[in-house]
Amino acid sequence: MNTILFLLLSFPLMGALVLALTGRSLSRRSVEILACTSILASWILALTAFLAFGGKALNITLCRWFSVGAFQVNLDLYYDAMSSIMALMVTFVAGIVHIYSVAYMRDEDGYVRYFCFLNLFVFAMLVITLAGNLAFLYLGWEAVGLCSYALIGFWYPRPAAASAGRKAFLVTRLGDVAFGVAIAFCQIHFGRLSINAIHQGAAGLPAGTAGILGLLLLWAAVGKSAQLPLSVWLPDAMAGPTPVSALIHAATMVTAGVYLLMRFFPIIQASPMVMAAIATIGVATVIYGALAALAQTDIKRILAFSTISQVGYMFLAVGAGDPSDGMFHLLSHAFFKSLLFLTAGCMIQTLHEEQNIFRMGGLRQTHPQFFWLFLAGAVSLAAVPLSGGFFSKDGILMAVFLQPHLYFKFLWLLAMLASMLTPLYVFRLFFVVFFRDPPKDRGRKAVVLPRWMTWGLWPLAVLSIVSGMFNLPSNWHGGEWLTYFLAAAPDVGAQIQASPRMEWILQSCSGGTTMLMVLVAWLLYGSRQPEEPSPESILVQKFSQLSLNGFDLDRLYQNYVTTPFRKTADFLWLRIDENRLDAALDHGALSVLNVSEKLRLWTTGRLSQYLAMMLTGFALLLCAVMGVWWWR
Repeated sequence: MNTILFLLLSFPLMGALVLALTGRSLSRRSVEILACTSILASWILALTAFLAFGGKALNITLCRWFSVGAFQVNLDLYYDAMSSIMALMVTFVAGIVHIYSVAYMRDEDGYVRYFCFLNLFVFAMLVITLAGNLAFLYLGWEAVGLCSYALIGFWYPRPAAASAGRKAFLVTRLGDVAFGVAIAFCQIHFGRLSINAIHQGAAGLPAGTAGILGLLLLWAAVGKSAQLPLSVWLPDAMAGPTPVSALIHAATMVTAGVYLLMRFFPIIQASPMVMAAIATIGVATVIYGALAALAQTDIKRILAFSTISQVGYMFLAVGAGDPSDGMFHLLSHAFFKSLLFLTAGCMIQTLHEEQNIFRMGGLRQTHPQFFWLFLAGAVSLAAVPLSGGFFSKDGILMAVFLQPHLYFKFLWLLAMLASMLTPLYVFRLFFVVFFRDPPKDRGRKAVVLPRWMTWGLWPLAVLSIVSGMFNLPSNWHGGEWLTYFLAAAPDVGAQIQASPRMEWILQSCSGGTTMLMVLVAWLLYGSRQPEEPSPESILVQKFSQLSLNGFDLDRLYQNYVTTPFRKTADFLWLRIDENRLDAALDHGALSVLNVSEKLRLWTTGRLSQYLAMMLTGFALLLCAVMGVWWWR
C-alpha cells in the first residue's frame, strides 16, 4: 500500500518536474503524452487502492521531512473512505481535462508551461486529499494557489488574464493566513499536527477553542472555495483557458475549501455556533451566486457564478451536520460542471472565441453533439428529477430541513427558494444557445474541431445523469452506498434519517418546482426569437445591471478595502515617511554639513595656529578643573 500511495502522488509530480527541466527539448507530442500518462497512471493507482482497501483507514509515513528541536514533521499519508473517493474523482476528472487540453491548446505556444503547471496542480490537490498532517496539507494548500495563479494568468500578455491571476492569488491568500493560524492552534492544543490525532482529540476541545479553530478553518475554506465574502476572484478567473476553468471548478481549487471542512468535521461539530455560521454562509452564497448568474451574458461567467452557488450547498451540508451528502454533491458537481465547462470550450472555439450567449444560437442544428452533452450537464445542474444533481441536492435540503433548530428551517426555506433560480439561469443559457436563431451577422464559417475532442466528454455526460445511483435514497429502494461507505471515516457525522413519506414530500416539492422553472425558462427564452432581449421595466433593468455586475461586490471591496488601504499607504508614505522621517534625516544631515563647513575653516595647515588652538584648549580644560575643585 505504501508503494501504491507513493506512486499515486509521485506520477503527477514527476511529470511536472520532467516538463519543467526538459520540456523545451521534447517534441510537442512527447510533452502531451508525458503529461496525460502521468495523470492516467495516478487514476489507475487510485482505482487500485480503492478496490484493494476500500474505506479502510491507513496511516503511512513516507519519510522525515524536517525537524526543529523536538518539533518533527514527516511526510505522512492518511488514506480512508473520504480520501479514497476524493482521489478517484480528482484523478478521473483531471485525466479527462488533460486529454481534452491536447486538442484545446493545439495552437498555443506555451504548451510546456501549461502542462507542467497542470500536472503540478493535480499533485497539489492529491496532497490536500491524502496528507496525514497539517504541515504536509498546507504544502498542497499553497501549491494549488500557486498553480491557479499561473494557469489563470496563462495568457499573461493580456491585461485581463494577468490581473485575474493576481486577484485569485491575493484574495485566496486572505484565507490562507487563517489556515496558518489554525495550524499553530492545533500544534498548541493537540501537541501534534497529525490529522488522526486531531480527530481523536477533537471531542475534548473546550467550546471556546473549538469555536475559534472552527472559524479559522471556515475562513480558510471561504477563500479557497470562493464563498461570500471572498467570492470575487472566481468570475474573473474565467480569463484563463477553459480546461483550467473546468479543473479549478470541478476537481481542485474550489473543492479544496469544502473538503477541508469535511476532513476536520469533528472540530466543526464541536461548536454549534460554527456549524450555524457555515450553514449561513452557504445559504447566502447559494442565493448570491444564483441571482448573479441570472443576468450574465458570458457563458463562462454564468458557469462561474453557478459554481459559487453550488459549492454553497456543500457548505450548507457541512453546517447541517451532513458532510456525506456534501461529498455526494461534490462528486455529482464535479461531473456535470466539468462537462459543462468543457462543452462550453468546444462551442467557444467553434464560434471563433465567441462567449456571449446571445451571439451564439442555432447550435442545436449545426452541432447536435454539443446539444446532447450540454443538456446532460444542464439537467443535472438544474436538479431535474432522476438526475445525479437531483438526488445530491435534495439530500442536502433534507438534512437541513430535519435539523431540530428553528433557524435551520429558515435556512431550508431560503435554500429552496434559491434552488428555483438554478433551472431558470441554466436553461436560459441552454435555450438561448441552442434554440434561438443564430445572429445574422455571424458570417464566418464555424471552426472544425478534432473529433476526439468530444469523445472524453461522453463518460462525464453519463456520470452526470446516473451519479445519483452512488447514493440512491432508501425511498427509491436504494442502498445509500456512499453514505454507508463514508460512515467508516471519523470525520463524517451521523446520518439524519427521515421517514419515506417525508422524503417523498420534499422530493416532490423540489422536483415539481424545478420542472416549473424549466417551463418558465422556455417561455421566456426558448419560445421567443428576438435578436435582443425585450424591453423591461426600469426596476428589472436596474436589477439586471446589478446582477450582471455581481451585485457590485468588487466595487464594495474597491471603495471600502482597497481605496482606504491606498489612502492610508499614501498618507504614511507622503506625510509621515517623506515629510517627517525623511525631512528630519535630511535636516540632521544638513546641520552636520553646516557645522563641518565651519570647522573646515580652522584647518588652515599653519603650525602656529594649531599650537594656539592647543594652548587655548589646555587653558579651557584647566579652568574647568579648577572650577570643579573650587565648587567642592
